[in-house]
Amino acid sequence: MNTAIRRLRGDRSPAEFAAAVRRAAREIGEQVSCDARYIGRLESGEIRCPNYAYERVFRHMFPGLTPADLGFAPREAVRGRRTAAPPDPPHEESDVQRRAFMTGGPAAFAAALLPRADPPTRAGAAEVAAVHEAVRQIRLHDDRHGGDGLYTAAAGALRGAYHLLDETTHSPATATKLASGAGELAISVGWLAHDSGQLPEARSHYAEALATARMAADPALEVHAFCNTSFLARDAGRHREAVRAAQAAQLLARDLGSPRLLSLLALREAGGLGGLGELRRCELALARAHSLYDRGPRDGDPAWMSFFGEAELASLEAQAWAALGRPARAAGAARRAVRLQDPHFVRNLALYQAELALSLRRAGSPAEASSVASAARRLLPSVRSTRVRTMLTTT
Repeated sequence: MNTAIRRLRGDRSPAEFAAAVRRAAREIGEQVSCDARYIGRLESGEIRCPNYAYERVFRHMFPGLTPADLGFAPREAVRGRRTAAPPDPPHEESDVQRRAFMTGGPAAFAAALLPRADPPTRAGAAEVAAVHEAVRQIRLHDDRHGGDGLYTAAAGALRGAYHLLDETTHSPATATKLASGAGELAISVGWLAHDSGQLPEARSHYAEALATARMAADPALEVHAFCNTSFLARDAGRHREAVRAAQAAQLLARDLGSPRLLSLLALREAGGLGGLGELRRCELALARAHSLYDRGPRDGDPAWMSFFGEAELASLEAQAWAALGRPARAAGAARRAVRLQDPHFVRNLALYQAELALSLRRAGSPAEASSVASAARRLLPSVRSTRVRTMLTTT
């Protein structure tokens, strides 16, 4: 029973409280499908820890309250899939490391966990929490602006996470949670490298995450690694690899209970097929992506997919049409992406506008293309993404 959420709901009905959650989500540019049933599951304790999107919404609604204050279990406690072993005892070193990261971000986390003269010999719950908090902080920052400036510190945090996994003693349950957290952190760091234009480094981090997923027998992590590998391969011009990685991810994701995850993976496949010029197969993948997306959200939707809404779907469709040499259709999809994108997420809005401008120019509408490109360039001071800035300066 989550008495904290019930107390915060007060005299509002579950439906009224759900409406308040949806309003708060819109205020910060999040997309959640909250209803009375979801509130009931929160209050009953069935949902022990909401995904990242809901966490951001609740932090916005109740500033100053931590997830624990809201009655939620630590994310790492519900992330694992194996039977939990008795928790490792906390110790002073762990608390120091956790406080360092939570007050200082990825750089402080890296400094606290990198190997040093007196490295910790045992890892426990606090170290697991710090690794998962690193993932959360990176995603929060990247959602808004992009990855430039974060990569070096985040890579240091990743080395610290693998040091904990490889060089300390810990229980089997902690090993599972550390592997999961380190793998997700490797993907986040890989994405920062990708967004910063460091494609070889990104590929290395994704390969590291994939290996970790397989050793830990974690199919959800493996799907995430394949998904990002596909996106990277497409951007690097390795279109067949992009298709293969997306197809491998789809096979693994069938049992994860998330139609929207399968929708995103179908779009990754479509991106590779577009690069290969395979029109019919690309059209089928796009149709499958829309059909799966329309099935709606599920409890099995991964937390890392909070970025994937209607705007991102339209943008990925636009990219596929552009790769196929269909600029008019690409412009139509890119226009939808711009219209649907919340302006709080500056990096993505700039990206979608740049895509629209490029497609308009190719479709023979230079005046409108110039206007859209100018609007996108005005966002440049707030965009910390080499990938997007390069696109904007060449549009």
